[in-house]
Amino acid sequence: MRTSKQLQKEKRQQLDEKLALQHPSNSLLDELSSKYTADPTPDNSFQYAFSLCKSTDPNELKYSISILDSLMKNGYEHEVDCMYGSAVAHYLLGEYDTCRSICEAILRTRPENDAAAELHSAAISCKDEADEKKARNIAVGGTVAIAAVGLAFLLGGKRKH
Repeated sequence: MRTSKQLQKEKRQQLDEKLALQHPSNSLLDELSSKYTADPTPDNSFQYAFSLCKSTDPNELKYSISILDSLMKNGYEHEVDCMYGSAVAHYLLGEYDTCRSICEAILRTRPENDAAAELHSAAISCKDEADEKKARNIAVGGTVAIAAVGLAFLLGGKRKH
């Protein structure tokens, strides 16, 4: 029987596969960038930023977050979509706590939002995995340090004076 962590990990892998298939092409980004530059309406800004939020380039992800945040601050009517795009970009940047917080804000007002729920679960899974890896590294580092001290003590004790 699978544990909830295993199910969470499987769902995260499915989301990662989905996001990998949604990376925007350079030609699409160029087209949307041209529209955005020529006519920076809120809708053109949103379309460009929402495409950027699924990029593989960290700079494009950060830029999408800034555009989406600006749209929200200026009262853009599709606030939840902006929040979701921002959460996706934070997820792809490895900023899982921020992603989780944004998803929770979406789910407080729209509990039926399956995309936000899926992303929320994936962010928790990634954060848990990163924390476990960090704990293992600390444990290994501590063990190595203790072994080094022990070895130094043993070697130091065998010197002739």
